[in-house]
Amino acid sequence: MSSEHVHGTDEEETGDSSSLALKILVAGGFGVGKTTLVGAVSEIRPLRTEELLSEAGQFIDDTGGVERKTTTTVAMDFGRITIRSGLSLYLFGTPGQDRFWFLWDELSQGALGAVVLADTRRLEDCFPAVDYFEHRRIPFVVAVNCFSGARTYAEDDVSRALDLDQGTPVVLCDARDRASGKDVLIRMVEYAGRMHTARLLDSVGRGAGPE
Repeated sequence: MSSEHVHGTDEEETGDSSSLALKILVAGGFGVGKTTLVGAVSEIRPLRTEELLSEAGQFIDDTGGVERKTTTTVAMDFGRITIRSGLSLYLFGTPGQDRFWFLWDELSQGALGAVVLADTRRLEDCFPAVDYFEHRRIPFVVAVNCFSGARTYAEDDVSRALDLDQGTPVVLCDARDRASGKDVLIRMVEYAGRMHTARLLDSVGRGAGPE
């Protein structure tokens, strides 16, 4: 579902042609809190596609560090949040396991940007998501989900550990808390807006060329 399609749906629901709906992905490794974040901030009943972990899946799904997790997202999570009057975000949570990555290309179409959730106990689990968005030039922020008992790292330390491009924001959050999740999403929209504007101006500048 693209941002354009989402935009049209929002106008039909509200009758306000000035309203804007943006598509945001919520990505990251298995068990990092994607479903929790979407559910915490969504103002509608979130759509979830969770299934119980099976014995067969234990040989292909890495559950190290999240042994207590009993379900997994097999398609996507979906929710909606109104940031301010006239601006809504449609959230698409991606599946975390390697075997479901083929869905990411479809989910990312039309997305303004993404939130990559990270767990400092398993920081390497978000490397694939970081690489995915960097290679496709999709703006993203890294949101460190502060799990109980996890070591707290400074944002700069996380940025260096993930070898992020300069300027990529790193924020701390609690995926269970609506206000915290909303702050992350606002940071994402602001950053993505700056990135898209800079790229547009750069493209216009290169297109003009010397007279």
